[in-house]
Order: sequence, then structure tokens, then C-alpha cells
Amino acid sequence: MIFAAILAGGTGTRMGNVEKPKQYMLLGNKAIIVHTIEKFFINEKFEKIIVLCPKPWIKHTKDLVSKHIGQNDRIEVIEGGEVRNETIMNAVNFIEKNYKIDKDSIIVTHDSVRPFLSHRIIEENIEFAKKYGACDTVIPATDTIVESIDNKKISSIPNREQMFQGQTPQSFSILKLKGIYNDLNEEEKEILTDAAKIFVIKGEPVYLVDGEVNNIKITYPYDLKVANIMLKGDYE
Repeated sequence: MIFAAILAGGTGTRMGNVEKPKQYMLLGNKAIIVHTIEKFFINEKFEKIIVLCPKPWIKHTKDLVSKHIGQNDRIEVIEGGEVRNETIMNAVNFIEKNYKIDKDSIIVTHDSVRPFLSHRIIEENIEFAKKYGACDTVIPATDTIVESIDNKKISSIPNREQMFQGQTPQSFSILKLKGIYNDLNEEEKEILTDAAKIFVIKGEPVYLVDGEVNNIKITYPYDLKVANIMLKGDYE
């Protein structure tokens, strides 16, 4: 079985002084999160689309789904965790509680504020997760990457041809993800930045899916302006 986990647990503090988390801000005439959910909903391969959000926003999220997508049993809104990987594991626990999963069961995790992902990216995530057990969506780095250990001076300048910018989805075998995560000690869990790092820390391979520059993450007010232009199609 194939599941989607749309991660909407953030509060959007980098968006500035706003009254609601960024995923609920309008993009065109719909909340950003609705655009994202729709991209997964039209793909019939997903058994369940699990939307994970802050507890105070669960009812609002359900109301948005009902308004824009309608009543259905393929979308489930549940509480996310305090950090990203805790949110993902909440999705895994929900799946385990309600379904019988096996070695072929996979989860496609995606940021709620990346509403422009393509059908091709979703399909390749499903394919790679089934084939390899773990994959991450990336694009080649276009700028030179500079490392500074002390945040004052350059420590090294890695070869840009070997550098990539991470996007989402990140997709995994559910059994493999849970097994590796449960094997992490508390110190390892504290340094996690995303789900792919769960595998990397333990030396497990994570394969690359080609992302797209249009698969932007709406984080700052400028991003929302760009996204509205993209939605209208007034860009090249």
C-alpha cells in the first residue's frame, strides 16, 4: 500500500507577523495546503493521504478539505509532532494502527508549503521508494556552496557538481523507516534535520529523484508573491 504524509506542523514564524501558520495563507483563492493536498488526491495510487497539523488547526484543516475537495475517506487530518520527524512517525503510527503494512508499503512525505510539485515527481518517488527503500527529491546546486564551521570564515568550498539542494517529497519503505528510526539513540535524533538523514546516519543509501526549480517552498513573504505569479502562469 502507498500512503502520503503532508507535513503541516510548522507555525510559519519566518513569514513574519501573521495570524495563521503559512500553510493556511491564501495562494490565489485557496489556502496553500489545499493546493498541496489536491496534488496527491488526484493520484489514485494513494490508499490514504494523511495531513499532519498543529492540534488547534485540525478542525480548520478538515473544514478546508470539506470545502474544496469534499467529504471523502481518503484524506485523514491528525495531529503532528513538535519536530518534523516526530510528525512523520505520527503518520507511521497511524498507518500501523489502521492498516496491515508489509515490505512493499511505502510513505511519501511532503511539505505542505510546496504546492507546485509535479505528477512526475510523485510517480518517481513511488517508484524509487519501492525499488530502493528510500529516496529524496533534489535539484543541482546552482550557487557555490561555502562551508564555515565557526560562522566567521570559510572552512571549505565543496565541489558544486557534487552538491544538491534538498526538496520534498522524501519517500521510504515504512518498515525500513520505522526500524532505522527506532534504532537511533537520543543524540542522533537531536541532530536530525529531515527524514532522509535518519537513513544517512546509519549508513543506509538514499537515492536521488530529480526535482524541479518550480517545486518551491513558500517560507518568506517574497516566496508567496512569487507563488501567486506562478499560479497565474505569468512567468517563464
